[in-house]
Amino acid sequence: MILVTGGTGFIGTAVARQLDAGDGLPRIRLTQHVRPVVTGRADGAETVHADLTRPASLRGICDGVDTVLHIAARIGGDEDACRAVNVEGTRALLAEARRAGVRRIVQVGTAAVYGRGPHRGPAEAEVEPRPASPTSATRLESERLVLAAGGTVVRPYLVYGTGDTWVIPAVARLVRHFPHWVDEGRARVSLVAVDDLAAALVRLARETRQPPGGRVLHGSHPAPVRIRDLVTGVARCLGERPPADSLTPREAARRAAGLGPDAEQHVRMLSTDHWFSSTRLWESTGLPPGPGFATRFRWYAPWYAAALAEH
Repeated sequence: MILVTGGTGFIGTAVARQLDAGDGLPRIRLTQHVRPVVTGRADGAETVHADLTRPASLRGICDGVDTVLHIAARIGGDEDACRAVNVEGTRALLAEARRAGVRRIVQVGTAAVYGRGPHRGPAEAEVEPRPASPTSATRLESERLVLAAGGTVVRPYLVYGTGDTWVIPAVARLVRHFPHWVDEGRARVSLVAVDDLAAALVRLARETRQPPGGRVLHGSHPAPVRIRDLVTGVARCLGERPPADSLTPREAARRAAGLGPDAEQHVRMLSTDHWFSSTRLWESTGLPPGPGFATRFRWYAPWYAAALAEH
């Protein structure tokens, strides 16, 4: 049996859909905390209520489980709130997994632990974490607990697709309220479609051989995407024109300062290289990484058009 924490979230829902394919492979157990679980069919998964901030609620959730897919995480909020879920919650989950004899742990981490960059294609062993926020700092602590327990950590950077409330919505806000290129949109970023990432996570969860303990895998498509191509795709999805003029990074930062801290952060993200060598994940799983952003985004565009029209 495979236990999925965060099975009601963005990535967890995509993973649950693929695990719940009705192919006779090991059954799944999903943790539910706030939102209800939605999978492909009603009888495809066992659902348990669990709260990572309440260790007593985790008792027994790993019984009969071979693999834990740990996707749940706290994103945003102060350090205490992040620590309660990301660090102490992970610690409690690992203790329960150890008690129940779980053989394999796979965690979804984040390449945001590497900090503000620039990052231009480093492999997993070529870059040191430098977290720049309470979320990233506590997620790094969480990852280190998993690695110390012999688990695998997959670090995507930006994940997009059905259910995304962070990446493309942030770009859409900039298209509408900050219609400028920064340095002609030359910066490149690592992206991955949620369904391609989910396929890789499922393959890791179903490995028959025992993987090497304590491994980190970058979880993005191997081909980085130019900001110019990302923003143009989002603008077309919204029926908006792409920016016509370009600012220097310094001028962009000055103008974004008047739009609030979120805008400053997003402009910085879109003006700095953040791409990582991500071939090992796909080599390890034997899966293709998918066709890339241009094709995948067209597939998700109808969902995004409807979702973004509501904001």
